[in-house]
Amino acid sequence: MNWPERLTSTEFVVNSKVHLATKVSPFIANYRREIGMRANIRKKKKIKKKTEFVEKIKRIQKEVEMELRKVQEKIKR
Repeated sequence: MNWPERLTSTEFVVNSKVHLATKVSPFIANYRREIGMRANIRKKKKIKKKTEFVEKIKRIQKEVEMELRKVQEKIKR
């Protein structure tokens, strides 16, 4: 597993997810704006890379969410 790459991606996912208590993402809470991903729509190759990046982030976000739920259940017990 490539931990440095995973940690960076995980940090991005966690910071862009809306928190249940605050109802905003940490990006909005800290910087008062959402993080943006810029894409040059004229270049198909760049769009493909951005799409792959977004899909990767979504997969990691689901993994992190499942792990957080496991920890929450463990703490409840």
